[in-house]
Amino acid sequence: MDKVKAGIIGTGNISGIYFQNGSRFESLEIVACADIDVERAIAKGAEYGVRGCSVEELLADPEIEMIINLTIPKAHAPVNLKALEAGKHVYVEKPLAVTCEEGREVLELAGRKGLVVGSAPDTFLGGGIQTCIKLIEEGAIGTPIGATAFMMSGGHESWHPSPEFYYQAGGGPMFDMGPYYLTALVAMLGPIRRVTGSARISFPERTITSQPKAGTVIPVEVPTHIAGVIDFEAGPVATIITSFDVKGGSTLPRIEVYGSEGTLVVPDPNTFGGPVRLAKAGTSEWVEVPLTHGYTGNSRGIGAADMAKAIRTGRPYRANGALAYHVLEAMHGFHAASEEGRHYVMASTCAKPAPLPAGLPEFTLD
Repeated sequence: MDKVKAGIIGTGNISGIYFQNGSRFESLEIVACADIDVERAIAKGAEYGVRGCSVEELLADPEIEMIINLTIPKAHAPVNLKALEAGKHVYVEKPLAVTCEEGREVLELAGRKGLVVGSAPDTFLGGGIQTCIKLIEEGAIGTPIGATAFMMSGGHESWHPSPEFYYQAGGGPMFDMGPYYLTALVAMLGPIRRVTGSARISFPERTITSQPKAGTVIPVEVPTHIAGVIDFEAGPVATIITSFDVKGGSTLPRIEVYGSEGTLVVPDPNTFGGPVRLAKAGTSEWVEVPLTHGYTGNSRGIGAADMAKAIRTGRPYRANGALAYHVLEAMHGFHAASEEGRHYVMASTCAKPAPLPAGLPEFTLD
């Protein structure tokens, strides 16, 4: 296959794994990178053997067909739009955009330009959650009835070198980690019909204790503890809590799915592997299920590679813009429901992503 040549914009912490994995796939080749800090882009490019340059230079390069946008959340939509205007396909880190209005603008511009947009997370394409999807579709737990999802954290100011954006618009536990949980749930149970919930800012200020900004006080602009309920179009009802306010730790599971014939324990949706555990109705025995799919290590970039394959072949791709927008709207829906005291009925829907085939050779997609 003639690989799609891609450039990365944003050379911060997450970029390393994209550089490492990106060009290993049959459909994708990372050839350049850019950053608002051009010197950092040049240094990162040198580290991975690609050209580092300014954002403007990258967007003007006719060789580059696709942009992988790894900037901070509030820059996602502006960079997406610039890339689309330059005639590039876009794959963006989560979330698709900060606001639904921005998300729609990105998708509408892509449609007018005949371009495609994809978005992280792609962890649902890992062996753990793909095994769960296969079990559910084969009837291992019967008819899905409900689910629980818990992301319990004390926040990022104790370890992240620059944690301010986690407490600004586009941040908070729902927008930081919610995409992993909601995308996994949609991949397993299908699109969402409505959501409701309650949200609060528990601590109006946070003090950074990590270096190099230890002692800096961060004003908190977004809810940091959100408890929600999700009604899926197919019928299941799920409970979700995302929090940066759990200071003493938690023993709750990441995700469980409950069916008429059993319960499925789903692995951490921020990872690609297992374990997957199953208990059938009428027993008290938990059985660890062997994974049926590959991509069990850190396979970030598989969503971008799947999109690149779609660019070349015209087939559907899995971590697509419609899925990302649906998740973005649901996240805003929890906040809106809390503020307005109501259920938020989703305006968008999406197709349940097609599962990956079992037993794929490493770094292939079909």
